[in-house]
Amino acid sequence: MKAKILVYALPALILTTIRLAEAQQQPTKIPRIGYLMTRSLDPVRSEALHQGLREFGYVEGKTIVIEWRSAEGKLDRLPALVAELVGLKVDVIVTGGPLPTRVTKEATSTIPIVMTQVNDPVGNGFVASLARPGGNITGLSTLAPEISGKQLELLKEILPSLSRVAVFGTSTQPGNAQTLKEVELAAAALAVKFQYVDVLSPEDIESAFRAAVKGRAHAVLMIVASSVVGDHRQKIVDLAVKSKLPAMYPFSSYVEAGGLMFYGVNLTDLDRRTATYVDKILKGAKPADLPVEQPKKFDFIINLKAAKQIGLIIPPNVLARADRVIK
Repeated sequence: MKAKILVYALPALILTTIRLAEAQQQPTKIPRIGYLMTRSLDPVRSEALHQGLREFGYVEGKTIVIEWRSAEGKLDRLPALVAELVGLKVDVIVTGGPLPTRVTKEATSTIPIVMTQVNDPVGNGFVASLARPGGNITGLSTLAPEISGKQLELLKEILPSLSRVAVFGTSTQPGNAQTLKEVELAAAALAVKFQYVDVLSPEDIESAFRAAVKGRAHAVLMIVASSVVGDHRQKIVDLAVKSKLPAMYPFSSYVEAGGLMFYGVNLTDLDRRTATYVDKILKGAKPADLPVEQPKKFDFIINLKAAKQIGLIIPPNVLARADRVIK
């Protein structure tokens, strides 16, 4: 009887051993994600994403592969870059702004897309609602339309006599119209008239400041898309000083380059939190079921050097609220 059991059991045991050996030889599939951006890779923001991924046990090049793609400011390159990522059959595509999100949405309805910073995901048509995205897109919103109203309020606080403001925007940028509506509401409440100047390319920067001076603006509110002005921050900051115009900028990098003031979302925090979505999707979650989250960290930065250059004194009560003051 024992001999018969051995005869029947031995082949099964051998087969199981072979399958286990084959399974051990099979390499574990490493997740592959794509990252699409309009501008050059920002080391600070890429490190924020790496930090977030490390919190979930992912290390680039070892337990996860990241396919970085940048249009280097040439927006017409975005469709081809998305096509590359789709062709690589990446597991997730992370998009670094409204334009990359729009182009990726048009390219695929099956690959999960995680937005890192979109000002109005619902208004732009990327998701059905923040609570229930409903498609293959989810991620993080910057709440930019609401923030622009607060930015105008702060300009009014540092310049109580403010009655005219030049608003530099980009009409081709997703979310621009929604932001302008918020600016209009805030301007009406503050009794401030605003002059809209469309900046569609870096070549429009100088003419925009000339238009602001000609329109007798007292200050500038910048809502220009970073994908349009690219790496011309220093030029913009210098023109603001030359024009003697206090300016509120859309990103902290402008203030670090010598600009006057920034109030807005801490973008590196959004990049870090993007990893949460990537991890959930790689573990089987569907974007349609993952609510879009809003910012948790905001920064208010003032550059006193810039204020001195244009002869502006920042009220102490405003300085006291700043998260960071550059002296």
